[in-house]
Amino acid sequence: MAAMDYDYDLFVVGAGSGGVRASRIAAELGARVAIAEEYRVGGTCVIRGCIPKKLMTYAAHYREDFADAAGFGWDVGETAFDWSHFRRNMQGEVDRLNRLYIETLESRGVTIYPERAVLEDAHTLRVGDRRITADTILVATGGTPNLPHIPGVEHAITSNEVFHLPELPRRLLVVGGGYIAVEFAGIFNGLGSAVTLAYRRSPILRGFDMDLRTRLQAAMQDKGVEVRCETNVTAIEKASDGLDVTLTTGETLTVDQILFAIGRRPNSEGLGLERAGVELDPSGAICVDDYSRTNVPNIWAVGDVTDRIALTPVAIKEGHAFALTRFGGEPVAPDHRHVASAVFSAPPLATVGLTEDEALDKLGDVDVYESDFRPLKHVVAGRDERSYVKLLVDPESDRVVGMHMLGPDAPEIIQGFAVALKNGLTKAGLDRTVAIHPTSAEEFVLMAKKAR
Repeated sequence: MAAMDYDYDLFVVGAGSGGVRASRIAAELGARVAIAEEYRVGGTCVIRGCIPKKLMTYAAHYREDFADAAGFGWDVGETAFDWSHFRRNMQGEVDRLNRLYIETLESRGVTIYPERAVLEDAHTLRVGDRRITADTILVATGGTPNLPHIPGVEHAITSNEVFHLPELPRRLLVVGGGYIAVEFAGIFNGLGSAVTLAYRRSPILRGFDMDLRTRLQAAMQDKGVEVRCETNVTAIEKASDGLDVTLTTGETLTVDQILFAIGRRPNSEGLGLERAGVELDPSGAICVDDYSRTNVPNIWAVGDVTDRIALTPVAIKEGHAFALTRFGGEPVAPDHRHVASAVFSAPPLATVGLTEDEALDKLGDVDVYESDFRPLKHVVAGRDERSYVKLLVDPESDRVVGMHMLGPDAPEIIQGFAVALKNGLTKAGLDRTVAIHPTSAEEFVLMAKKAR
């Protein structure tokens, strides 16, 4: 069948970051494009992830800002937080971005179907009550939160529901130790909830550099989050004054809300992928090659549903690369090396490159430089919280292989250094760089003495 015999050149299943970018670029390259989204255009990041969560992070930080202002001569008086007012403004911004995404697609001539799309075969989809054909199909359905199989789990929420809580919980249990759990524990602690974080391993943030993990866990405890490692939940029961949660320690904890953030899985169920012959791995992720192509030649997949690196900017890169490869005559494989990441915890952290353990495994030896210091702002504010920066260098080549930071503005600072590391930054190059003083970022160019 010739391409023009199909209804569309490209049909995209899922209008999140990866799917929207792929649709837009493909349409700009002349393809006839349609996209299906059963919830809202924008995906996890815009609708129930990065954007509203970052707004919550800002809101939570004002408590410390108000407290610190006194050291600088400001009397801000009595303060109070209004959850319903903030929630209304937060959702207003989500609505605005949702509209912008829709306008962007429509202005490029992309047809939007606000319905679920299911594959019937390699070229045919059932979209609502319509049967639609496409020369190329892109699956970009993202991920979905995991929930444990325990009694009473129906009383719990995930990151999907947390932005719509009718009121701020007085007592909150967050279950999990990854970045989503850590971020929400810090957010609700900052907003005034009594927060307990239960994690079945120790310490928090498995996969990050150990020095960041231990320091962040200590900082969270100093801020008032009760961190319980080697602890999990076995049952939840509705009680007269909240939820009674049974822990693996044998204790019962009574809270108003329990948030599970125990990981996410590829959102691949019920899409008809098996019927179309698409290969999945044991976790449900769609198997793809370096160019995001599945084992079925005309079906591709990008973003979290492929379980490569589950980050919004990565999905966007993958979607863009797909469009150029398939419709631009320019084969592009997205580069997954040295992808920087941040955790908007309290305090925040950011990282790019290898952890110390990874560097030792890969190189056999690594030079470690580190600085532990109290930011100038905290000194005058009377806050004891410290910042930490860490630099990992290959002793053979002098190449910087890892950069890690915990402290205010860490994500903003690491973003710039990520560009340099991606392009072959060396320790000698850092040493030649004149510092901007006084900043926290200057610590990366002032570390002259090896820690080990």
